[in-house]
Amino acid sequence: MKLIENETEQKLRGGFYTPEPIAKFILRWAVNGNIGYDILEPSCGDGVFLEQIKTNNTKYNSITAIEIDAIEAKKAATVSLSNKVILNEDFHAFANVTKQRFDLVVGNPPYIRYQYFDKEQQVEAAKIFQKANLKYSKLTNAWVSFVVGSSLLLKEQGKIGFVLPAEILQVSYAKTLRNFLSHYYNKINIVSFKKLVFPDIQQEVVLLLCEKNNTNEHYIEHIEVEDIDSLMLLDILSLKKLKKRVDFESNKWTFYFLEQREIDFLEEITKNGAIPKLGDFADVEVGITTGSNEFFTVPLTIVETFELQPFAKPLIGRSVQVNSPIFTDIGWLQNRNSKARAHLLVFPTIDNLKRHKEAMKYLAIGERKGIKKGYKCGIRDEWQILPSVWISDALFIRRNNLYPKLIINEAQAYTTDTMHRVRIKKNVNIRAFAASYYNSLSFAFSEISGRSYGGGVLELMPSEVEKILLPYREDNASIIENIDAMMRKNKNINEILKFSNKFILKDGYGFSDNEIKIADKIWKKLSKRRLNRNGKQHLEDDVKI
Repeated sequence: MKLIENETEQKLRGGFYTPEPIAKFILRWAVNGNIGYDILEPSCGDGVFLEQIKTNNTKYNSITAIEIDAIEAKKAATVSLSNKVILNEDFHAFANVTKQRFDLVVGNPPYIRYQYFDKEQQVEAAKIFQKANLKYSKLTNAWVSFVVGSSLLLKEQGKIGFVLPAEILQVSYAKTLRNFLSHYYNKINIVSFKKLVFPDIQQEVVLLLCEKNNTNEHYIEHIEVEDIDSLMLLDILSLKKLKKRVDFESNKWTFYFLEQREIDFLEEITKNGAIPKLGDFADVEVGITTGSNEFFTVPLTIVETFELQPFAKPLIGRSVQVNSPIFTDIGWLQNRNSKARAHLLVFPTIDNLKRHKEAMKYLAIGERKGIKKGYKCGIRDEWQILPSVWISDALFIRRNNLYPKLIINEAQAYTTDTMHRVRIKKNVNIRAFAASYYNSLSFAFSEISGRSYGGGVLELMPSEVEKILLPYREDNASIIENIDAMMRKNKNINEILKFSNKFILKDGYGFSDNEIKIADKIWKKLSKRRLNRNGKQHLEDDVKI
């Protein structure tokens, strides 16, 4: 956890300013020939949107712009526009007292975590949620309350256009917001970018364009463009002709990257309940939180130098240390002999350590480096004693590249929080369990369940792993050795899935060839979009694993 005193002023304000082409595009979409709008910008910064209104001679009725930072508010005030009001205050407080209503709200709200709000902001943000009949969580980011508050300030017919983190599509704390927007608006457009808009902070963003028009229809579309310069090539009228229906049962908006027939396929499979979830067969928990992996996970040389053999346990610490779905004793020995961090140090109490002089020297090094005072270590009764130390039946890699791996832990190795621990439930065949995961449908749901980052990383938390559909059958145990052998030979993942899809999906669950093709296409489409963030070669291009 980072303490507030260690954060930059920019981070605390959440200020990453909007590129001009984006501001211009949002206004072009929103205004679209209308001349009498009352416009609100709830976080105007130094006035990028205001400058675009001026530059493009946008016709409007009034402009209200809010900025909490006094210096930035003064900059915005210098933009020469008629019938404009600049308010140097917190948007949350404004939203809770104003009687004004607006035709259009545009902006790039701050990305500030709840713990960095001052107490008054926390109270005012909670009031906004109460007005919308939404539950307020301490995990909520400022941009969420800005979107909700802005929506409540619209007239009966109105629009919002925001630059938001792509987290809105998938993170759990934005689930409430997604549900709210789906019901509140009649048309929702999501515009995403193949190239990062803010590359310096690896923050993937989307444009959220919403319109309410007092109908009972609810549609949503996703459009992806190459970069911000490509926005000018977009036909504004195409954003008015939405075809995909909002699925009010959908937990995440990742669905809407797909075609309607692909969405229908996933919805039907989810609703009919014929395929169970991974969580029906296993419990998934985070790995061991050491507080300092650099100190507690070590190579053999450190173990030997400080005579740490009594405390060194087998470890699988990184995804690169396993290249197949079965992690064996031989695999662990290979890691150990390759100078990898293949040992986890599990220390007893200081009283039981005192007779181990070399181990005490190693602990002293950790203390000099300040590890003892780190947050996770500092809250323990004795900083060197790791909590929740137990060995799992299987492992699921937390952050992934081409696809997430589910691994049988034959080596009985410990793992840190770089992997999740998987505890198999009673009467479940672990080999069938692991084999059942390696198919295109489960891969597709891993992309839908998790969240992606700017560098092409797919991350899944334990609860998300448990939601992956798993076409389990005990007969699947018979192919785990085949899958393992193919991966060890570095076979193309498409070749592996062609084999496993037939056995697991077609022969085992009665999927047609066309249904398997759809599942495979969904996975490839979602993973391609994610991997392109990092300039990775796509899976269809003969990628080896």
